Amino acid sequence: MGFFDNYLTKKEIKALQKSVDIINSLEDSIVKLTDAELTGKTQEFMKRYENGETLDQLLPEAFAVAREASKRVLGMRHYDVQLMGGMVLHQGRIAEMRTGEGKTLVATLPVYLNALSKEGVHVVTVNDYLAKRDMEWMSKLYNFLGLTTGVILHGITPDQRRNAYNADITYGTNNEFGFDYLRDNMVIYKSQMVQRPLNYAIVDEVDSILVDEARTPLIISGQGDKSTALYTMADSFIRMLRNETDYIIDEKGNSVALNESGVEKAEKFFAVENITDIANMETYHHINQALRAHTMMKRDVDYVVKDGEIIIVDEFTGRLMFGRRYSEGLHQAIEAKEGLKVQRESKTLATITFQNYFRMYKKLSGMTGTAKTEEEEFKSIYRMDVVQIPTNKPVVRDDMDDVVYKTEAAKYKFAVDEIEERHKNGQPILVGTISIEDSEMLSDMLKKRGIRHEVLNAKNHEKEAEIVAQAGRFEQVTIATNMAGRGTDIILGGNPEFMTVKEMKRLGYADEIITQASGFGYTEDEEIREAREKYHSILEEKKEELKEEQDKVRQAGGLCIIGTERHESRRIDNQLRGRAGRQGDPGTSRFFISLEDELMRLFGSDRLMAMVEKIGMDDDMPIEHKMLSKSIEGAQKKVEGKNFSIRKHVLQYDDVMNKQREIIYKERRNVLEGEDVHSEILDMIDKTIDKVLSYYIPEGSYPESWDLKALEERFVNIFHPDKKVEVGNVEDLTKDGLKEIIKNEALRLYDEKEKLVGEERMRELERIILLQVVDSKWMDHIDAMDQLRQGIGLRAIGQEDPVRAYQIEGFDMFDEMIQSIQEETLNYIYGFQVRIEAQTIERKQMVDMDKLEQKGGSETEEEGPKQIKTDKVVGRNDLCPCGSGKKYKKCCGKDRV
Repeated sequence: MGFFDNYLTKKEIKALQKSVDIINSLEDSIVKLTDAELTGKTQEFMKRYENGETLDQLLPEAFAVAREASKRVLGMRHYDVQLMGGMVLHQGRIAEMRTGEGKTLVATLPVYLNALSKEGVHVVTVNDYLAKRDMEWMSKLYNFLGLTTGVILHGITPDQRRNAYNADITYGTNNEFGFDYLRDNMVIYKSQMVQRPLNYAIVDEVDSILVDEARTPLIISGQGDKSTALYTMADSFIRMLRNETDYIIDEKGNSVALNESGVEKAEKFFAVENITDIANMETYHHINQALRAHTMMKRDVDYVVKDGEIIIVDEFTGRLMFGRRYSEGLHQAIEAKEGLKVQRESKTLATITFQNYFRMYKKLSGMTGTAKTEEEEFKSIYRMDVVQIPTNKPVVRDDMDDVVYKTEAAKYKFAVDEIEERHKNGQPILVGTISIEDSEMLSDMLKKRGIRHEVLNAKNHEKEAEIVAQAGRFEQVTIATNMAGRGTDIILGGNPEFMTVKEMKRLGYADEIITQASGFGYTEDEEIREAREKYHSILEEKKEELKEEQDKVRQAGGLCIIGTERHESRRIDNQLRGRAGRQGDPGTSRFFISLEDELMRLFGSDRLMAMVEKIGMDDDMPIEHKMLSKSIEGAQKKVEGKNFSIRKHVLQYDDVMNKQREIIYKERRNVLEGEDVHSEILDMIDKTIDKVLSYYIPEGSYPESWDLKALEERFVNIFHPDKKVEVGNVEDLTKDGLKEIIKNEALRLYDEKEKLVGEERMRELERIILLQVVDSKWMDHIDAMDQLRQGIGLRAIGQEDPVRAYQIEGFDMFDEMIQSIQEETLNYIYGFQVRIEAQTIERKQMVDMDKLEQKGGSETEEEGPKQIKTDKVVGRNDLCPCGSGKKYKKCCGKDRV
């Protein structure tokens, strides 16, 4: 941190300290309140907020009340630095707080304060376990203060989701919040929606969610209709190729491509003249994805095979990402590679990036142990700066210099030597690895030396929190991929709460009872009171048991962190280091690196390797040099910069879609809120007639040249009249006169439909048909935009900005979609018929939604809302179905609208 940054941080902390002093001055008066009076403060604050006081004005008292309630209910009193962290979060900024500083407790302050507005507060966590744990833990405090809490977990019902969102405070993962937003914008009735408007969110581990996962968009998809045979063929072809002879791998650019020899073999295998020709682009794309699957995607590193499925491994956390699939056919290519059943490629129904989802909140804040290195990104994309909060106690952890070896084999040998040496003294050790493969190899090495240990990677993530919680016990050795267990405290000597819960479960107590038993507040429930006594007696026993062990661990040097490779992001390394030295505890950290590590090999200095070779150093000799440390940091900065550019690039493209998505979702929301769309339908009739007339009757043309027959056919296609439209003599017609005749006929037909079904039912039909047509066209548009994006990068070859080209063509396509929505909506409204089931029933009583028939189409039952299905309309920019290879508007469609 430079001088200027230091100055700003000190100034910031000084300002926060003034507010802390005010909160502390209120403590004496708040302590005197009874439980009932303390709880009553919430209603008092809500009334004051309704009467015009701002949350900023309420902050000192609200924080003081929340702290006192926490002391009574949870047995924890917020430190002054935690009050500072809470203020930063309330301001819509990022609080950087070291591991073990109690970020979960910090969040209770701004959560309580912002919940007073009754607009809802979302607490976003990285996984379901933490969402459930934090909600159960902190709900005791919020419930005591008269607030309601809910949690969104994978697999719960829509009703359960709706109830959770209607609570004052809602916990959940970034995925669940994002997917619920997308699903809410696909429903047919407002009652099917689950979320309220997005008000305020606190994102835990904000760097992981808003930076690491920002490249992966959220996608709701349906099964496509393309055959999977081509994936199997492409896989068979790739198995015939040889590296360097037939393809070139660019590890630094993370890409692979066929060379001239490979292209020749592909043309022969698939029996085509030119594999790169536009007519063969689909085949060529499948070949490239199969090639990528075989050369770039590694089993037990990028993915695992579990129960006959490919499960993606999160590159930043090492966790399994259930339900996620690689896009653009890569997932299918991996399935073919692993000999599994190839699933059909999916069609995108709705999509959004995390960047654009979280930017919709009225106020957004976050907390993490490491954010300063990414501050530029947080500022430019989310408009959030980072405030570094001081630690409650000074950090005494010894961060030792990196030890660098020439080869990977030497690195692992000496890392295991270090583990063995420290293990003899009983020092607990947490070993961080980059991949599952490395964690299992290290495990084998430790087994050979007889060192007992736990392995935590994506293959046994179910016990993640439990394993990490006990990583601080005497003689404990834990191997973990990346930041597995993030969010769980490593307490020296072991975590007594985890041991207590385990014992309670062994005694037969239900999870729900254990959760309530771990609180401190008053309860009238006899069962909970009995369980609470049992829980706390066991907890005290475990604490006593661990006291001696804690002293032994401190004397042994505290928790030792050993990193077996530098991550491409300095932030991830800092997170690993930060697991040791919490709350003034002793600890050490050290990284073992080799010049063969991927980061050093791809982004390290070539001069460095040349220098080592020139010196002729032994493999077993560690290398220490200032130039080396600079080279490692330089390599990490290069990758961080590259990844930031990729995320920015993703956002530039998604911003185009986002503007369009906002328009569609806003209009959709208005319809769901009950807006009468009848005037909009009448406007569609007017615009559609104008559009048709301007096509068949060009400006300045004479009536004799008008093609009235073609015009009538077009009119019939849209409005389905039950008799021929009489237009009179051509000589007497004007364009305006013709428009009036057609419009009058269209309105007459509309009135007939309305009389048939009744005015109220007609308004409902208008609404539902419009929503369904919008959804259908929007899905097709997403697909078309995706295809446009896949090929747009080639524009750079012609000195054209691909993003600019994507914007221009994307908005042209959007305009065409809007016109298509208008025409197809009218087509459906004018096209429905009513089945007459009994002649004796009056017409107005005969119609029901499930008795509607569509001309030229059919209605099918599907899970969820019904969708009207019809033959696909050929868009003006689509390839002509005649097979000419030209756009429809320049081929068979040139004589049509």
